Amino acid sequence: MNKNTNTSAEKMQYGTIRSVRGSVVDVRFETNLPAVYTVLYSGKEQEIVIEVLAQLDEFTVRGIALNPTQGLARGMRVQTDGSELTVPIGNHILGRMFDVFGNTIDHLDPLEDGERRKVHQPPPPLSKRAVKAEIFETGIKAIDVLVPLERGGKAGLFGGAGVGKTILLTEIIHNMVGHNHGLSMFCGIGERCREGNELYNAMKEADLLKDMVMLFGQMNEPPGARFRVGHAALTMAEYFRDEEKRDVLLLIDNIFRFIQAGMEVSGLMGQMPSRLGYQPTMGTELAELEERIAYTNTGAITSIQAVYVPADDLTDPAAVHTFSHLSASIALSRKKASEGLYPSIDLLQSNSKMTSPGIIGQKHYDLSQQIRETLAQYEELKDIISMLGMEQLSVKDRLVVNRARRLERFLTQPFSATEQFSGIQGKQVPLQDALDGCERILADEFKDYPESAFYMIGTIDEAKMPEKEEEPKPGENAENKPKDLEKDEEKKKSTMEKEAVANA
Repeated sequence: MNKNTNTSAEKMQYGTIRSVRGSVVDVRFETNLPAVYTVLYSGKEQEIVIEVLAQLDEFTVRGIALNPTQGLARGMRVQTDGSELTVPIGNHILGRMFDVFGNTIDHLDPLEDGERRKVHQPPPPLSKRAVKAEIFETGIKAIDVLVPLERGGKAGLFGGAGVGKTILLTEIIHNMVGHNHGLSMFCGIGERCREGNELYNAMKEADLLKDMVMLFGQMNEPPGARFRVGHAALTMAEYFRDEEKRDVLLLIDNIFRFIQAGMEVSGLMGQMPSRLGYQPTMGTELAELEERIAYTNTGAITSIQAVYVPADDLTDPAAVHTFSHLSASIALSRKKASEGLYPSIDLLQSNSKMTSPGIIGQKHYDLSQQIRETLAQYEELKDIISMLGMEQLSVKDRLVVNRARRLERFLTQPFSATEQFSGIQGKQVPLQDALDGCERILADEFKDYPESAFYMIGTIDEAKMPEKEEEPKPGENAENKPKDLEKDEEKKKSTMEKEAVANA
């Protein structure tokens, strides 16, 4: 898979397979026992890759196969050059799709030879990390105003199927590549082949592949491959951050599948399970991956991770350990999606640790708190409105409802990723324009405007367009004429109906 062909025969070590149990393979070496993480090759054409995970005694190692083990048998020869799993790095990998071994899987021309790097790398030391907290602007109003992301931080994206997760990720990729001159890395852990294929085609159509690398450990692959694909993606991302000094947006879908793969590997290796069947080393394994995502002096890897919460139980160990690493959580709501409010972010359930006066500034902080308060009051009033109607609310409450509904619609946004479906040109809104719009809505500057004027617009100035179309307003006499005409038409209709009944 990724053997060094220049390795001399003297450096090669040979062993014999002692047992094969599913993906777990025990190998005996008479001398020079391979270290942990060493890659072994076996099979008729050395096509089966095994990664050493434990040394059982002075002669035997236990490893996990990273591809199917069909054809392996006891007594078969195993060879290794003492190297670890490596993936290609460099600018020539941009626009390509890889598997965990660094092989291209996009049916294009083979990748030209270049430098390769081990997938197991230590996280950057504290001395090299940037100490300042910076906001990562996405150009999406709802996120930048209420759930600001941290540059070099990790954000979780919570949501089920069909609520716009992939569209939101695609739009963030579009804004990152097109306007921030960064690049994107997509890592599919336990992805369905269909989803990977759809995303690849969507990126190709949007002309975003040239600044993007995609890596997949698909659902049908053994747990060993799914367990290592995250490390492989981070190795590629670290090259662009440290050597090219570029900002990298790392999208992981789904981080729970990484934990699940680790649980499967742990079970296969015979480790005693911990609570709810998870591996006892889950916290360490997740931290080894997450701590490599960092903001250093040379650049930042900012990560957005889709998080599946088992049985919607936020106390599940997988969810608890994942939450401890996140700096922001974005919850997507099916209810919002059903109302057509895209992006369908539940603004009250989403939060970010960056929302503090010291980081985003006092004015932005006060405004975000005011928006949350308005939306929370509207949420409380919804029951009263559904039972008794708006007429029963006080004047003050009615103003709150009007503000909240306008804010909800203003925080929708047309995306470049959906232009071909909606026919509306995608908009990227600077943070200052988004804050200005929210502030003016809360000040009741647009209370006479219809709610529809704020739906799917960019900056607040675009809300004036529907009002202008209705102008020029007719004079008082002209206003009365249409009403009189309407009354005449109603009278005519009623007389015609009476005649029809009489005839019948």
